[in-house]
Amino acid sequence: MSSGRANASKGYLCVILAAIMWASSGTAGKALFVHGMNPFELVQVRVTLSTLIMGLVFGIFRRDVFHIQVRDLGYFLLLGCVGMALVQGSYFYTISKIQVAAAILVQYLAPIFVTIFSIFFWKERPTFLKTLALVLAFAGCYLVVGGYNLQLLSMNRLGILGGLVAALSFAAYTLLGERAMHRYRPWTVLFYAIAFSALSWNIFYHPFHYATAGFGLFEWKWILYIAVVGTILPFGLYFVGINYIRSTRASITATLEPISAGFIAFFVLGEALELLQLLGGVLVIGAIVLLQVQHEHDEMAPTLIRNRQGKAEAGT
Repeated sequence: MSSGRANASKGYLCVILAAIMWASSGTAGKALFVHGMNPFELVQVRVTLSTLIMGLVFGIFRRDVFHIQVRDLGYFLLLGCVGMALVQGSYFYTISKIQVAAAILVQYLAPIFVTIFSIFFWKERPTFLKTLALVLAFAGCYLVVGGYNLQLLSMNRLGILGGLVAALSFAAYTLLGERAMHRYRPWTVLFYAIAFSALSWNIFYHPFHYATAGFGLFEWKWILYIAVVGTILPFGLYFVGINYIRSTRASITATLEPISAGFIAFFVLGEALELLQLLGGVLVIGAIVLLQVQHEHDEMAPTLIRNRQGKAEAGT
Protein backbone atom coordinates (compact mmCIF):
# COMPACT_ATOMS: atom_id res chain seq x y z
CA MET A 1 0.00 0.00 0.00
CA SER A 2 1.40 3.40 -0.99
CA SER A 3 1.93 6.06 1.67
CA GLY A 4 -0.75 8.26 0.09
CA ARG A 5 -3.33 5.47 0.22
CA ALA A 6 -2.33 4.59 3.80
CA ASN A 7 -2.72 8.22 4.88
CA ALA A 8 -6.12 8.42 3.20
CA SER A 9 -7.24 5.28 5.03
CA LYS A 10 -6.07 6.82 8.32
CA GLY A 11 -8.00 9.99 7.50
CA TYR A 12 -11.26 8.18 6.78
CA LEU A 13 -10.85 6.01 9.89
CA CYS A 14 -10.30 9.10 12.06
CA VAL A 15 -13.44 10.84 10.74
CA ILE A 16 -15.53 7.65 11.05
CA LEU A 17 -14.46 7.24 14.69
CA ALA A 18 -15.23 10.93 15.29
CA ALA A 19 -18.74 10.50 13.85
CA ILE A 20 -19.41 7.48 16.09
CA MET A 21 -18.21 9.36 19.18
CA TRP A 22 -20.33 12.43 18.37
CA ALA A 23 -23.33 10.15 17.94
CA SER A 24 -22.74 8.39 21.26
CA SER A 25 -22.46 11.70 23.11
CA GLY A 26 -25.90 12.65 21.81
CA THR A 27 -27.45 9.97 24.04
CA ALA A 28 -25.58 11.41 27.03
CA GLY A 29 -26.76 14.91 26.16
CA LYS A 30 -30.36 13.68 25.91
CA ALA A 31 -30.08 12.15 29.39
CA LEU A 32 -28.91 15.50 30.80
CA PHE A 33 -31.71 17.43 29.10
CA VAL A 34 -34.27 15.01 30.56
CA HIS A 35 -32.85 15.81 34.02
CA GLY A 36 -33.40 19.52 33.46
CA MET A 37 -30.07 20.80 32.16
CA ASN A 38 -30.30 23.71 29.74
CA PRO A 39 -28.60 23.04 26.34
CA PHE A 40 -26.54 26.22 26.66
CA GLU A 41 -25.42 25.18 30.15
CA LEU A 42 -24.15 21.93 28.63
CA VAL A 43 -22.26 23.74 25.85
CA GLN A 44 -20.60 26.11 28.32
CA VAL A 45 -19.42 23.43 30.73
CA ARG A 46 -18.54 21.08 27.86
CA VAL A 47 -16.03 23.43 26.23
CA THR A 48 -14.72 24.73 29.58
CA LEU A 49 -14.03 21.27 30.99
CA SER A 50 -12.53 20.15 27.66
CA THR A 51 -10.15 23.12 27.75
CA LEU A 52 -9.06 22.36 31.32
CA ILE A 53 -8.47 18.66 30.57
CA MET A 54 -6.46 19.36 27.41
CA GLY A 55 -4.51 22.12 29.11
CA LEU A 56 -3.55 19.77 31.95
CA VAL A 57 -2.62 16.83 29.67
CA PHE A 58 -0.66 18.92 27.17
CA GLY A 59 0.96 20.90 29.97
CA ILE A 60 2.39 17.67 31.40
CA PHE A 61 3.18 15.69 28.24
CA ARG A 62 3.19 17.98 25.16
CA ARG A 63 3.93 21.62 25.93
CA ASP A 64 4.94 22.20 22.32
CA VAL A 65 1.21 22.06 21.47
CA PHE A 66 0.79 25.52 23.02
CA HIS A 67 3.31 27.21 20.70
CA ILE A 68 1.72 29.55 18.14
CA GLN A 69 2.82 32.75 16.40
CA VAL A 70 1.40 35.99 17.81
CA ARG A 71 0.37 37.00 14.28
CA ASP A 72 -1.95 33.95 14.14
CA LEU A 73 -3.80 34.84 17.34
CA GLY A 74 -6.59 36.61 15.46
CA TYR A 75 -7.08 33.59 13.24
CA PHE A 76 -7.48 31.29 16.25
CA LEU A 77 -9.87 33.77 17.85
CA LEU A 78 -12.01 33.57 14.70
CA LEU A 79 -11.84 29.78 14.64
CA GLY A 80 -12.74 29.40 18.32
CA CYS A 81 -14.91 32.37 19.25
CA VAL A 82 -16.94 32.22 16.03
CA GLY A 83 -16.53 28.81 14.35
CA MET A 84 -16.38 26.43 17.32
CA ALA A 85 -18.58 28.51 19.66
CA LEU A 86 -21.33 28.92 17.07
CA VAL A 87 -21.37 25.32 15.89
CA GLN A 88 -21.80 24.18 19.50
CA GLY A 89 -24.50 26.66 20.51
CA SER A 90 -26.52 26.85 17.30
CA TYR A 91 -26.91 23.07 17.06
CA PHE A 92 -28.29 22.70 20.59
CA TYR A 93 -30.48 25.79 20.07
CA THR A 94 -31.89 24.15 16.95
CA ILE A 95 -32.66 20.96 18.87
CA SER A 96 -34.57 23.04 21.44
CA LYS A 97 -36.76 24.51 18.68
CA ILE A 98 -37.37 21.64 16.23
CA GLN A 99 -37.11 17.86 16.11
CA VAL A 100 -33.66 16.33 16.60
CA ALA A 101 -33.91 14.57 13.24
CA ALA A 102 -34.67 17.83 11.47
CA ALA A 103 -31.80 19.56 13.30
CA ILE A 104 -29.36 16.88 12.15
CA LEU A 105 -30.66 17.04 8.60
CA VAL A 106 -30.28 20.82 8.34
CA GLN A 107 -26.84 20.77 9.97
CA TYR A 108 -25.62 18.25 7.42
CA LEU A 109 -26.05 20.79 4.67
CA ALA A 110 -22.51 21.67 5.80
CA PRO A 111 -20.74 19.37 3.29
CA ILE A 112 -22.54 21.20 0.48
CA PHE A 113 -21.31 24.57 1.79
CA VAL A 114 -17.77 23.19 2.20
CA THR A 115 -17.78 21.86 -1.36
CA ILE A 116 -19.11 25.10 -2.86
CA PHE A 117 -16.50 27.16 -1.00
CA SER A 118 -13.69 24.79 -1.98
CA ILE A 119 -14.69 24.94 -5.66
CA PHE A 120 -15.03 28.72 -5.91
CA PHE A 121 -12.29 29.92 -3.55
CA TRP A 122 -9.77 27.07 -3.32
CA LYS A 123 -10.15 26.01 -6.97
CA GLU A 124 -10.89 22.41 -6.00
CA ARG A 125 -11.91 20.33 -9.04
CA PRO A 126 -15.62 19.30 -8.92
CA THR A 127 -15.24 15.74 -10.24
CA PHE A 128 -18.21 13.52 -11.09
CA LEU A 129 -17.45 10.97 -8.35
CA LYS A 130 -17.05 13.65 -5.69
CA THR A 131 -20.33 15.31 -6.71
CA LEU A 132 -22.11 11.93 -6.74
CA ALA A 133 -20.71 11.16 -3.28
CA LEU A 134 -22.05 14.48 -1.99
CA VAL A 135 -25.53 13.77 -3.38
CA LEU A 136 -25.54 10.22 -1.99
CA ALA A 137 -24.37 11.42 1.44
CA PHE A 138 -27.11 14.03 1.76
CA ALA A 139 -29.78 11.67 0.41
CA GLY A 140 -28.60 9.02 2.85
CA CYS A 141 -28.68 11.47 5.74
CA TYR A 142 -32.22 12.52 4.68
CA LEU A 143 -33.41 8.90 4.84
CA VAL A 144 -31.55 7.98 8.05
CA VAL A 145 -33.11 10.81 10.08
CA GLY A 146 -36.54 10.07 8.60
CA GLY A 147 -36.67 13.23 6.53
CA TYR A 148 -39.58 11.79 4.55
CA ASN A 149 -41.71 12.14 7.69
CA LEU A 150 -40.63 15.69 8.48
CA GLN A 151 -42.70 18.73 7.54
CA LEU A 152 -39.77 21.14 7.33
CA LEU A 153 -41.73 24.02 5.80
CA SER A 154 -44.21 24.08 8.68
CA MET A 155 -41.57 23.97 11.42
CA ASN A 156 -40.42 26.76 13.69
CA ARG A 157 -38.62 29.29 11.49
CA LEU A 158 -36.12 30.23 14.21
CA GLY A 159 -35.30 26.55 14.54
CA ILE A 160 -34.65 26.20 10.81
CA LEU A 161 -32.58 29.40 10.88
CA GLY A 162 -30.60 28.00 13.82
CA GLY A 163 -29.96 24.82 11.83
CA LEU A 164 -28.66 26.83 8.88
CA VAL A 165 -26.34 28.74 11.23
CA ALA A 166 -25.15 25.38 12.59
CA ALA A 167 -24.47 24.13 9.05
CA LEU A 168 -22.63 27.30 8.02
CA SER A 169 -20.58 27.44 11.23
CA PHE A 170 -19.68 23.74 10.94
CA ALA A 171 -18.54 24.38 7.37
CA ALA A 172 -16.56 27.47 8.45
CA TYR A 173 -15.00 25.56 11.34
CA THR A 174 -13.97 22.77 8.95
CA LEU A 175 -12.46 25.12 6.37
CA LEU A 176 -10.72 27.36 8.90
CA GLY A 177 -9.36 24.29 10.66
CA GLU A 178 -7.88 22.92 7.44
CA ARG A 179 -6.20 26.24 6.67
CA ALA A 180 -4.79 26.46 10.22
CA MET A 181 -3.26 23.00 9.83
CA HIS A 182 -1.10 24.27 6.99
CA ARG A 183 0.97 25.80 9.81
CA TYR A 184 0.14 23.86 12.98
CA ARG A 185 -0.51 20.32 14.23
CA PRO A 186 -4.16 19.20 14.58
CA TRP A 187 -4.01 19.14 18.40
CA THR A 188 -2.69 22.71 18.53
CA VAL A 189 -5.54 23.86 16.31
CA LEU A 190 -8.09 21.96 18.41
CA PHE A 191 -6.81 23.25 21.75
CA TYR A 192 -7.03 26.91 20.76
CA ALA A 193 -10.37 26.42 19.00
CA ILE A 194 -11.95 24.94 22.11
CA ALA A 195 -10.14 27.31 24.51
CA PHE A 196 -11.37 30.43 22.68
CA SER A 197 -14.83 28.87 22.37
CA ALA A 198 -14.83 28.44 26.17
CA LEU A 199 -13.75 32.06 26.52
CA SER A 200 -16.77 33.18 24.48
CA TRP A 201 -19.24 31.02 26.38
CA ASN A 202 -17.92 32.21 29.74
CA ILE A 203 -18.25 35.85 28.71
CA PHE A 204 -21.59 35.89 26.90
CA TYR A 205 -23.54 33.22 28.79
CA HIS A 206 -23.75 33.62 32.59
CA PRO A 207 -20.00 33.55 33.35
CA PHE A 208 -18.93 30.41 35.28
CA HIS A 209 -22.57 29.37 35.67
CA TYR A 210 -21.61 25.70 36.17
CA ALA A 211 -19.76 26.60 39.40
CA THR A 212 -23.03 27.58 41.13
CA ALA A 213 -25.53 25.41 39.20
CA GLY A 214 -25.44 22.63 41.79
CA PHE A 215 -24.87 19.74 39.39
CA GLY A 216 -24.84 16.35 41.08
CA LEU A 217 -22.79 13.21 40.49
CA PHE A 218 -25.17 12.06 37.73
CA GLU A 219 -24.71 15.30 35.75
CA TRP A 220 -20.94 15.47 36.22
CA LYS A 221 -20.54 11.85 35.11
CA TRP A 222 -22.20 12.55 31.78
CA ILE A 223 -20.59 15.97 31.43
CA LEU A 224 -17.16 14.34 31.76
CA TYR A 225 -18.14 11.73 29.17
CA ILE A 226 -19.31 14.44 26.75
CA ALA A 227 -16.17 16.53 27.35
CA VAL A 228 -13.79 13.64 26.59
CA VAL A 229 -15.65 11.24 24.28
CA GLY A 230 -18.02 13.79 22.75
CA THR A 231 -15.63 16.72 22.35
CA ILE A 232 -11.87 16.28 22.78
CA LEU A 233 -11.46 12.93 21.03
CA PRO A 234 -13.91 13.36 18.11
CA PHE A 235 -12.94 16.95 17.28
CA GLY A 236 -9.28 15.95 17.51
CA LEU A 237 -9.81 12.92 15.26
CA TYR A 238 -11.83 15.07 12.85
CA PHE A 239 -8.96 17.54 12.50
CA VAL A 240 -6.47 14.70 12.04
CA GLY A 241 -8.77 13.31 9.36
CA ILE A 242 -8.96 16.67 7.57
CA ASN A 243 -5.17 16.76 7.62
CA TYR A 244 -5.13 13.55 5.55
CA ILE A 245 -8.22 13.77 3.30
CA ARG A 246 -9.11 17.50 3.16
CA SER A 247 -12.30 19.32 4.13
CA THR A 248 -14.69 18.14 1.44
CA ARG A 249 -14.10 14.42 1.99
CA ALA A 250 -14.03 14.79 5.78
CA SER A 251 -17.32 16.70 5.98
CA ILE A 252 -19.07 14.17 3.73
CA THR A 253 -17.68 11.24 5.73
CA ALA A 254 -18.94 12.87 8.94
CA THR A 255 -22.52 12.25 7.74
CA LEU A 256 -21.99 8.83 9.32
CA GLU A 257 -22.93 10.54 12.60
CA PRO A 258 -26.73 10.19 12.21
CA ILE A 259 -26.27 6.60 11.00
CA SER A 260 -24.19 5.83 14.08
CA ALA A 261 -26.80 7.51 16.29
CA GLY A 262 -29.50 5.36 14.72
CA PHE A 263 -27.62 2.13 15.35
CA ILE A 264 -26.68 3.16 18.89
CA ALA A 265 -30.36 3.91 19.59
CA PHE A 266 -31.25 0.51 18.10
CA PHE A 267 -28.82 -1.48 20.26
CA VAL A 268 -28.97 0.59 23.45
CA LEU A 269 -32.52 1.95 23.50
CA GLY A 270 -34.24 -0.67 21.36
CA GLU A 271 -35.48 1.90 18.82
CA ALA A 272 -36.42 0.24 15.54
CA LEU A 273 -34.81 1.17 12.21
CA GLU A 274 -37.08 1.39 9.18
CA LEU A 275 -36.12 -0.03 5.80
CA LEU A 276 -35.64 3.45 4.31
CA GLN A 277 -33.32 4.38 7.20
CA LEU A 278 -31.20 1.30 6.50
CA LEU A 279 -31.14 2.28 2.81
CA GLY A 280 -29.93 5.73 3.85
CA GLY A 281 -27.07 4.13 5.76
CA VAL A 282 -26.09 2.17 2.66
CA LEU A 283 -26.09 5.38 0.58
CA VAL A 284 -23.78 7.21 3.00
CA ILE A 285 -21.39 4.26 3.15
CA GLY A 286 -21.48 4.16 -0.65
CA ALA A 287 -20.58 7.86 -0.73
CA ILE A 288 -17.51 7.21 1.44
CA VAL A 289 -16.44 4.34 -0.82
CA LEU A 290 -16.74 6.66 -3.85
CA LEU A 291 -14.57 9.25 -2.11
CA GLN A 292 -11.92 6.60 -1.51
CA VAL A 293 -12.08 5.56 -5.18
CA GLN A 294 -11.73 9.20 -6.21
CA HIS A 295 -8.75 9.64 -3.90
CA GLU A 296 -6.99 6.60 -5.36
CA HIS A 297 -7.71 7.86 -8.89
CA ASP A 298 -6.25 11.29 -8.05
CA GLU A 299 -3.19 9.59 -6.55
CA MET A 300 -2.64 7.33 -9.57
CA ALA A 301 -3.21 10.02 -12.23
CA PRO A 302 0.27 11.68 -12.00
CA THR A 303 1.94 8.25 -12.18
CA LEU A 304 -0.06 7.28 -15.27
CA ILE A 305 0.81 10.57 -16.95
CA ARG A 306 4.52 10.07 -16.21
CA ASN A 307 4.38 6.50 -17.57
CA ARG A 308 2.73 7.67 -20.77
CA GLN A 309 5.28 10.44 -21.18
CA GLY A 310 8.07 7.91 -20.61
CA LYS A 311 6.65 5.58 -23.25
CA ALA A 312 6.26 8.45 -25.70
CA GLU A 313 9.86 9.54 -25.18
CA ALA A 314 11.08 5.97 -25.57
CA GLY A 315 9.19 5.66 -28.83
CA THR A 316 10.82 8.75 -30.30
